[in-house]
Amino acid sequence: MLSETSRPVIEATLPVIGERIGEITKKFYAGMFAARPELLDGLFSRANQQNGAQQKALAGSIAAFATHLVQHPESLPESVLSRIAHKHTSLGIQPEQYQIVFEHLFAAIAEDLGEAATDEVVAAWSEVYWLMADALVKIEKGLYAEQANDRIYAPWRLTSRESVGTDCVTFRFAPVDDTAVTVAKPGQFVSIRLPLADGLRQVRQYSLSDAVSSTTERVLTTKLDTGGEVSPFMHATLEVGDIVELSNPYGDITLDMEGGPIIIATAGIGCTPSASALQSLAELESERQVLVLHAEQREDNWALKEQMRSAVDQLPNAELKLWLEDVSTKSEDTAAAEGFMDLTGVELPADARMYLCGPLPFMRAVRSQAIAAGIPATNIHYEVFGPDLWLAA
Repeated sequence: MLSETSRPVIEATLPVIGERIGEITKKFYAGMFAARPELLDGLFSRANQQNGAQQKALAGSIAAFATHLVQHPESLPESVLSRIAHKHTSLGIQPEQYQIVFEHLFAAIAEDLGEAATDEVVAAWSEVYWLMADALVKIEKGLYAEQANDRIYAPWRLTSRESVGTDCVTFRFAPVDDTAVTVAKPGQFVSIRLPLADGLRQVRQYSLSDAVSSTTERVLTTKLDTGGEVSPFMHATLEVGDIVELSNPYGDITLDMEGGPIIIATAGIGCTPSASALQSLAELESERQVLVLHAEQREDNWALKEQMRSAVDQLPNAELKLWLEDVSTKSEDTAAAEGFMDLTGVELPADARMYLCGPLPFMRAVRSQAIAAGIPATNIHYEVFGPDLWLAA
């Protein structure tokens, strides 16, 4: 709960901090990495630092948290905190690291605001920070306790790799040692940590892309990101027999295996968590109503086409609808609408839960269409690959 002393200060300064937070986070990361360069080894992504995504995500989360405290001072934004906590635990963030962030973040605030960073302002925003940090530490402690082991990473061996779609590869891994394996939930992701050519370890989260009930296999399907570091290394360098480090599974956007109708709307490589969910439903011989909506630029780009189609065919109450920007690329046995995904004329179950995954413009557009069609906003969930820039916006 935000104190009555700090609330009016936060309310008064939120517009200024909100306007400056993007520049503040740039100064924060620059100062922290200058003082603690070891944090770039296996924790923070260099690619997300260079493209600005991490700075925007941090700025957005702080602004969203502070805004919630002003508008609802007796509660915390649980959905925001949960999303951040799951990403943090997949990276192995520890409580003591919040003090490091605090020191460098507030040094950046003081540098950016100058004389405007009075003792009163710093005290109020310090309270906001520690309310957020303490809440995250509590959630993260619970998430770590749920795992089948107490390790952040365990060794897994690559058993096969298969090119699928365009610039996509499915990697299958088996455990190397006897570390207890946590059973994942459909929709969850794992972090993969790899030493790159310069010896620095980099981490990326990838959704599990096949059925998740197995404790003897992890399956990831990745699309080549030429602006990143991890996927180019995986696609060009990883060979069968190589050993990588994988985290326990995390992610708060998961599919409940029982319940009412569900709608899964995806685009491009965003199909990976939905493919996992569909395969898991097929294994359970689920009779739920499932509406699968997918969009691609071309049919041959669709990385998990056969797996998704097979799962839908096994589910008695499942239906698949496809949109292609270039409909001339479809095969004779494929039914597809031309253009971007358009829910006009699509019958959406009013009591359905909807799951979105894909590029942000796609998810924003489809979410708006779904709400206009009568799906409650509270029933619509989304998964973002990388830093959550939807929240930042």
